[in-house]
Amino acid sequence: MGRDQLECEADQEVTRGSSTWLREREPAVGPLARTMLEGATVRLWVDADAAPRDVKDIVFRSALRLEIDAVLVANQRLQVPANNRFATTIRVDGGPDKADDYIAEHAVPGDVAVTADIPLASRLVEKGVLTLDPRGTEYSEDNIGERLSIRDFMEQVRMTGVETGGPRAYGPKDKQSFANALDRVLTRLARSQVRPATPDPS
Repeated sequence: MGRDQLECEADQEVTRGSSTWLREREPAVGPLARTMLEGATVRLWVDADAAPRDVKDIVFRSALRLEIDAVLVANQRLQVPANNRFATTIRVDGGPDKADDYIAEHAVPGDVAVTADIPLASRLVEKGVLTLDPRGTEYSEDNIGERLSIRDFMEQVRMTGVETGGPRAYGPKDKQSFANALDRVLTRLARSQVRPATPDPS
């Protein structure tokens, strides 16, 4: 793997894919960005307990095409593509907060994370981790405070017994929005790794 191996404690189960997997074209970062990201130490983290299957598939394809690690963290056992050596799942016992804690503790600035959990997104943004939700919204310092406030307000409403309903069904538009957002984030990340050429001392 591109970075030091993930630590595996007694209550964690790690599963990895193997050699090759069919390369698909979604999302498709440009060839220059792909060249700059191949073999990079960046990781794609997925808060996988509630992540839609389409999101996981897009992440798997991106990881394989760009040759970067994808790590899915959950409190249940997950399947990875049988022949994708860049795909890893980590099962953390003890409830969904444990999965959130694992991602928050191990993701580093310059990594990319996918989560619908607003408190986790806030922790990741604070660390400098590029963070998306499964519908393609990028969390940032500019919008995460408002998202937290709305989330807390809705929690208070539900505690009074008001039925607020769940999120709308995940559909093709959401899938495309996420694919496009991941494309943009990875391209931006690749460009940020370009350093100015060193002037010729002669």
